[in-house]
Amino acid sequence: MRALADAVVVGAGTAAADNSQLTVRHVDGPNPVRVVLDPRGRVPTTLALFQPGDVATLHITGPQVAPLNSAAEQCCLPLNAHGQFQPHDVIALLAERGLHRVLVEGGGITISQFIEAQAVDRLHLLVAPLLIGSGRPGLVMTPIDTLEQALRPTMRSFRCGADTLFDVELRRS
Repeated sequence: MRALADAVVVGAGTAAADNSQLTVRHVDGPNPVRVVLDPRGRVPTTLALFQPGDVATLHITGPQVAPLNSAAEQCCLPLNAHGQFQPHDVIALLAERGLHRVLVEGGGITISQFIEAQAVDRLHLLVAPLLIGSGRPGLVMTPIDTLEQALRPTMRSFRCGADTLFDVELRRS
């Protein structure tokens, strides 16, 4: 999926917890620009994402964050009343840079905010036969009062070994 994207976006919590490279490693294709959403500037700049290399990284922070010492380009966006970025502001910033195919990879809070802002065309959910108990939720959506308010997207499923991938079409292009 990363090889098909211009940019791959993760939230601060996922960046700090996973220390992922967010690069294309197992298939041929260009590396996307890595984008870290970090409203309060709490992600350590020692992470792999922020080290000098041949993959561009945007570190998007809020207006109160001082310049950070890393190889990433720091960009500033305003925060909403909840102290988060508006997903459409993030998409607009990336579009200004020619980054139109955006993969929001995680985490649960970040992808949920993009879904609720109707800034997601497709959602890929991978379900594995693994019970891990109560951990971080994959999606954190605003509760609804009735099932009539539920999203009812078109969905396809694919077997991926023992896992199942759900390809959810949230908005037709």
